[in-house]
Amino acid sequence: MLFASCSTKQSAINQLESFSTELRDHSRYYGIQDWEKAGKKFVDITKKVKKHELDYTPEELARIGKLEGECAGYMARGAKDNVTDRLRGLLNEIQGIIQGVTGAFGNFE
Repeated sequence: MLFASCSTKQSAINQLESFSTELRDHSRYYGIQDWEKAGKKFVDITKKVKKHELDYTPEELARIGKLEGECAGYMARGAKDNVTDRLRGLLNEIQGIIQGVTGAFGNFE
């Protein structure tokens, strides 16, 4: 029974580590649905970690905190990048509208 418990608590850490690596390596390509899935996955993993909170050593808790911080940082950066990309796209669209309107008025002269 002790082995199963250790294995489960370690698998939660492993999932968190794997998720942090996934975000680091691939989050710059995420769309909105990817971010929704990532948010749900982060919540699921942190719930698993919390189940074993009292079983972790201080070193494991420090590692968990570091990994959770990395994940939060990648998700914050991804949210900022998505907003920036959307604003850039919106500004380009507005610029196109303005050019279209001014071009249309130029045709009336």
